[in-house]
Amino acid sequence: MSQAGTAADATDRNVEIWKVKKLIKSLEAARGNGTSMISLIIPPKDQIPRVAKMLADEYGTASNIKSRVNRLSVLAAITSTQQRLKLYTKVPTNGLVVYCGTIVTDEGKEKKVNIDFEPFKAINTSLYLCDNKFHTEALSELLESDNKFGFIVMDGNGALFGTLSGNTREVIHKFQVELPKKHGRGGQSALRFARLREEKRHNYVRKVAELAVQFFITNDKVNVTGLILAGSADFKTELSQSDMFDVRLQTKVIKLVDVSYGGENGFNQAIELAAESLANVKFIQEKKLIQKYFDEISQDTGKFCFGVDDTLKGLELGAVETLIVWENLDVSRYVLKNSSGAELVVHMNKEQEKDRSLFLDKETGLDMEVADRMPLLEWFADHYKDFGANLEFVTNRSQEGSQFVKGFGGIGGLLRYKVDFDSLNYDSEEDGFFSGTLFILNYRRWMKPVLRPSTIYYV
Repeated sequence: MSQAGTAADATDRNVEIWKVKKLIKSLEAARGNGTSMISLIIPPKDQIPRVAKMLADEYGTASNIKSRVNRLSVLAAITSTQQRLKLYTKVPTNGLVVYCGTIVTDEGKEKKVNIDFEPFKAINTSLYLCDNKFHTEALSELLESDNKFGFIVMDGNGALFGTLSGNTREVIHKFQVELPKKHGRGGQSALRFARLREEKRHNYVRKVAELAVQFFITNDKVNVTGLILAGSADFKTELSQSDMFDVRLQTKVIKLVDVSYGGENGFNQAIELAAESLANVKFIQEKKLIQKYFDEISQDTGKFCFGVDDTLKGLELGAVETLIVWENLDVSRYVLKNSSGAELVVHMNKEQEKDRSLFLDKETGLDMEVADRMPLLEWFADHYKDFGANLEFVTNRSQEGSQFVKGFGGIGGLLRYKVDFDSLNYDSEEDGFFSGTLFILNYRRWMKPVLRPSTIYYV
């Protein structure tokens, strides 16, 4: 698979994960009156007719509920679930998740919820619950990291190759080796012994390096997210620095850990000692991405954009290679219609939404019709492919992420080529200034905003 194809697959997965996170958040906040909220999860190899029969039985049981209000709400939820199930002739490859029921909104009004989807990876859970809330525990488990990590455990007795994915560890291969111990005597034989010893050590490291390529590289691509080198002697260090160790694998080494044992005991100990580093892999990848973005800015390459307006212009030009957005960006995309029926697209945060003047038609002074409103993040998730961009969601938990959110509004992009946004944004009707919010930034390595006009952007 090409690098572009791999990047596209990773982006698709990131978007699916973000959508599930967003869905979990909204489902967890939802509450209903009585037990009128159904959570149904069907694993991949289950049968639709079996579940349909189970729902029919549940309908018969619910018909006997004494409370009329509760009975009607439960029956309505089961009926909605049955109708959703009729859309499927068989269970999708990754299983099926259905949420149906009546929830109570913040305003105290009742609202029907009908959601059905195939998760982004197989969900091996069977669930049917009728409650006053939706149950999302199985969805949360889907979000747990399924990255696969490679382990090489080396000591003087042999080496072990293993992988760890989630809670599943697997030993791929292990072999034993007999290496000469250190020789204490002097003279000619000692020199010859030392030479033989070094040669055997060298051959041992070479064999491990060759097997590492065999196990951790598939179709010229590293098949693990990261590598941990473990050992009870200095073999791991020797391997990591050796010219025999494939450079593609060297770049994937996350940590070197000292373990007291070799073999499977050493493997288990290495997993424990590397746990924190493994948990931080996504965190590290995020830091690297934002640092790369900051580097473009500090070098003033022009191959970057930030702020809603410039980023959207860059997307329209097809210039954005990687769209970077904060996963909690609170900006809405409005499509407004004026009195003549012309549509105007505007983007507002929560504060701007309170300013009713932004919804007025400049020509007539009348309120414009809101034809559509949706979170900008959702719009990006649906449309990023239209612009040939990759989409990366980031958090504000790292120093770089926090800087990106506070200093750049949590939205920006890495560009394929230099774009002069100054000329694109120039507006003669505003006395030569750009429209929007003023950012005054001093370009330094850590991109700290200062009150000194080194570069002025209106975005």
